[in-house]
Amino acid sequence: MKKLSRGAYEDTKGLLRVAETLLEVAVLTVLYYIVFRRGYELPYFEYKGKYVLMGIYGILLYAFFQNSECTMFGQLHRMDLMIGQIISLCIVNFVTYFQVCLIANTMLTPAPMLMLTVVEFAVAIAMIFLFTTVYHKLYAPHDMLLIYGHKRGVELKIKMDSRKDKYNISKLICVEEGYEAIINEIPKYDAVILNDVPAQLRNDILKFCYQYRVRTYVAPKLTDVMLRGARNITLFDTPLLLVKGTGLTPAQRVAKRTMDILLGSIALLIASPFMAVVAVAIKLEDGGPVFFKQKRMTRGGREFDILKFRSMIVDAEKYSGAVLAAGDDPRITKVGKIIRATRLDELPQIINIVKGDMSIVGPRPERKVIADEYCKEIPEFAYRLKVRGGLTGYAQIYGKYNTSAYDKLRLDLMYIENYSLLLDIKLIILTLRIIFSKDSTEGIDVAKENQKKAEQLLKDLENE
Repeated sequence: MKKLSRGAYEDTKGLLRVAETLLEVAVLTVLYYIVFRRGYELPYFEYKGKYVLMGIYGILLYAFFQNSECTMFGQLHRMDLMIGQIISLCIVNFVTYFQVCLIANTMLTPAPMLMLTVVEFAVAIAMIFLFTTVYHKLYAPHDMLLIYGHKRGVELKIKMDSRKDKYNISKLICVEEGYEAIINEIPKYDAVILNDVPAQLRNDILKFCYQYRVRTYVAPKLTDVMLRGARNITLFDTPLLLVKGTGLTPAQRVAKRTMDILLGSIALLIASPFMAVVAVAIKLEDGGPVFFKQKRMTRGGREFDILKFRSMIVDAEKYSGAVLAAGDDPRITKVGKIIRATRLDELPQIINIVKGDMSIVGPRPERKVIADEYCKEIPEFAYRLKVRGGLTGYAQIYGKYNTSAYDKLRLDLMYIENYSLLLDIKLIILTLRIIFSKDSTEGIDVAKENQKKAEQLLKDLENE
């Protein structure tokens, strides 16, 4: 086997990231101590209490960094890391400022905290560039073999080619080549990707890779996602996996609804000024209605009127019908382009959340006509209706506007089968990051372009 020792070498990535994260948190915590020691004359900082405050600050910072996935140096784009860390620092420093005000029993000047935040921004950005550079110096891109079954499996190469700094798919091989031909190719590469491979063949290949410690990436099938959320039970001496398929438990639904009402009400209060500005801008542009109402489906297939700020011309679908918007869609207004890019058009959905039509986190509610079209090709698409539709969720965060229906379904099922209140909190934090991410707002035209590239790649493979 080629490069068998590389597996252990690759395992050091996790340790390196943990060490880098702890180092960055330690540096930022020391900065916090210096600024507060000099900026606020509090007796608490003269005694051992300062170590308690430093410890709390460090723990908060580490927890927010982890939940916003902003310490995945070398794996995520630098911009995503910077946005995540800046958001985390703002939240932690905001909480810490009021914590110190409570200790002092008075409202202190925010000037030292603002200065600390600016300095930490600069330090965090510098460390992101340093750690990312170290990562790329130590770990060269994987030399990978993509094994695909269905033709759509080839599209994964087009997506991964956008990160040449991390992935290098050197060869594609179709399952039609046969098991013997495939395992003869595997030793020539550092890693293998299995995408849309038939179950029995996938099992055989995976066992081979597992035996010889070959790094293997597997695109999960829908049943794989369902099993990930299964509960382990043992009947006599036989291990079993229990798949209920009921969605959330009654207790989980109560906890989730309570959080929706609480956070939704706070968000509505904070967002009101921004909503007023957007409403005025829409009205001034063409005099049409401010809000756009549309029937969408939520838990159990129930339909409701979703509220959005109108971003298209009046009666946009009168002649075109129900179609998804492309990046250069002429129906989108000038104000619409801005509010769609910044996600401000979604703000009125907070009202839907408070009313109980939607949840903060959950599968994106679809129109019945579009959902029915998806279900013709993918009957399992209806599984998303086991929970309320959400403003944000797995598919909205990790997918893009042009993500295929099948991939959205896989992401949504991953959320449903692994649900927890902590997961909701993590996804809410991550949502703040993707608001500033251009990739997540890519239009359907990009998906069509990728599909054309995949079709051309298949033709090239057939001609080899």
